[in-house]
Amino acid sequence: MSAADNASGPSPLNAGEPAGLGAYGETITLVEGGSFCLSDRRGDVEPGRPQGLFFRDARVLSRWELLVDGKPPEPLSVLSPEAFAARFVLRRPPQAGLADSTLLVTRDRMVADGMHELITLENMGREATAVVLELHVDADFVDLFSVKEGRSGGRRAEMTTTDGELLLHDRSDLSRGLALTSSVEPMVLPGTMIWRVVVPAGGRWQTEITASPAGAAQRAPTQGTVGERYRASEPVRKIQAWRNTATDITSDSQLLTRVLRRTESDLGALQIHSDTGTGRPFVAAGAPWFMTLFGRDSLLTAWMSLPLEVDLALGTLQQLAELQGQAVDPLVEEEPGRIMHEMRRGPAVGQVLGGQIYYGTVDATPLFVMLLAECLRWGADPNAIQALLPAADQAIAWITEYGDRDGDGFVEYQRATDRGLINQGWKDSFDGINFAEGRLAEAPIALCEVQGYVYAAYLGRAELAEAFGDYPTATRLRDRAAQLRIKFAEQFWLPERGWYAVALDGGKRKVDALTSNVAHCLWSGIATDEHAAELVQHLAGAEMDSGFGLRTLATSMGAYNPMSYHCGSVWPHDTAIAVAGLMRYRHVPGAAELAIRLAGGLLDAAAAFDGRLPELFCGFPRGRFAAPVPYPTSCSPQAWASAAPLLLVRSFLGLQPDVPNRTLTISPRVPSDWGRLVLSEFRLGDTTLDLEAAGDHVRTSGVPDDWQLIIE
Repeated sequence: MSAADNASGPSPLNAGEPAGLGAYGETITLVEGGSFCLSDRRGDVEPGRPQGLFFRDARVLSRWELLVDGKPPEPLSVLSPEAFAARFVLRRPPQAGLADSTLLVTRDRMVADGMHELITLENMGREATAVVLELHVDADFVDLFSVKEGRSGGRRAEMTTTDGELLLHDRSDLSRGLALTSSVEPMVLPGTMIWRVVVPAGGRWQTEITASPAGAAQRAPTQGTVGERYRASEPVRKIQAWRNTATDITSDSQLLTRVLRRTESDLGALQIHSDTGTGRPFVAAGAPWFMTLFGRDSLLTAWMSLPLEVDLALGTLQQLAELQGQAVDPLVEEEPGRIMHEMRRGPAVGQVLGGQIYYGTVDATPLFVMLLAECLRWGADPNAIQALLPAADQAIAWITEYGDRDGDGFVEYQRATDRGLINQGWKDSFDGINFAEGRLAEAPIALCEVQGYVYAAYLGRAELAEAFGDYPTATRLRDRAAQLRIKFAEQFWLPERGWYAVALDGGKRKVDALTSNVAHCLWSGIATDEHAAELVQHLAGAEMDSGFGLRTLATSMGAYNPMSYHCGSVWPHDTAIAVAGLMRYRHVPGAAELAIRLAGGLLDAAAAFDGRLPELFCGFPRGRFAAPVPYPTSCSPQAWASAAPLLLVRSFLGLQPDVPNRTLTISPRVPSDWGRLVLSEFRLGDTTLDLEAAGDHVRTSGVPDDWQLIIE
């Protein structure tokens, strides 16, 4: 995802990191599809802070503060059963001279094309109590990235009141607005809703408030109790449908099972459905700042999520294919066949980006082809796969005609204008690619992991060609992959160091820092066995293994900073890819043992983050701090971090389905502290089976007689 850059001027692509997030206490993030809400632990959205309700990349609530008798209620706890819902438990501040309060205040909030909030006052005292409840609201309707950068500027909404309803409008564009209604009619003033109530002893009082943005889907309110309306709500129906189709994965390890439950919930909430009317799902990159379709993030998340279901991957591919580059446009870095980097819909996007879609990424295009081939193996509809073959061919053409800028056989990147991302791999901060002494690499840059993705894309497209009877194309692409693998070993390997250069720079110099990028070369399979053996030794050292996961940059490198975004931090998805790569080379001494150790550290980190892995955390050694140190502006939930535990499960099971050829290969090496690992209702095409593994043993049921089951 886009990180800090040194491009001139504000940009949705180089927006820097969120301003002030986390500086005022823990931020509570709720997300559902393209909507999300950031608040403090009271449930309040305070003016001037990077909080609010966001809809279609714009902030539609910049203030949402509850007062009880003129004071903020005191927070007791926050419960979040799903990624889209939370209960804020509070109390009225005690009266002067008293230690206790007798009025419980709860705020049950759900995000869904806007926001619903049920406020409950419960009187624990022995006599009736009078309460004045005030809700202060405002909206600035500014772009998501203006909030992220702290450039919101204190704008206020145009407000009107009518029949107990409060309407907020954007002063510069009256088509953008928000309607606030309450089930108990309040006194309504511009910016304030007031209720004066008496709660009897032992009794309760409730009102349900709805905030509906202009353009949100308007649904008739469901009758019945609050609980019944919650169960019938669109987010609950969507998450239940997701759970009904997804594989159920459990373990004897309570921690792993808890993390997987959170993974399932977060991935369900991060799903967005296409606006085209097809209803196809794809996954947003993460909350709070990346609730939109991304090329790289969405593709890798879909890949990791295949053990749950294949439809998410197929929907992601279909959506990206519709947006595939068709022309050369330097302003948004579009090129024919290129897969986009990100989509934006906020108010400022046209002013800075020049359009809703930006294409400046070097790795999404080969990842698209890789995932398409993987979807066929995992049982996606062959007709849908075949329909995407032209997009795959355009992607291959981009690799050879545009990606390989100088004809040397490697894919490089260099931004087309000063508005684009300087670095266009997954480490896309301006300082993400550097030499061992700390000097920044200069473009055009050929990343090591991207060459691995291209290698796997060639092999994947060859496999697709064979599946559909195009044998000459299969032979040609296999030959091209073999040539790339040889050339990569010759030009990227650093024999004096024992690892691959992270990149070749504009002068074809080897950028010699030791990074986690090299582990992606294990995942893609481009690494030779000899090189893999040396890589394992370096990845296993304390320079790279923090104890909670793999660092992005070794501690001995000049640019190392454990509190940086890409130069020494730990990214869960990156560690999970390293684990997958190590298990691919499990025959190499020490590879499987290191994979188990890295996975254990990552799950211990998840425990410290309440079962939800964040986008990243600081790379301090475990021996220095007993728990991982949070990175202050990390996204959570974040799609590929949420999906990372699924890649761990797949890697230690050694799952390799080949549905077209009716073959399932399993190579189990389940960590001992996981105990039994169980997959129930595991769908592969039209086949559903159950699988149970422990250690290097596995049992299956439901495998059809015409399937070949290979256990290695």
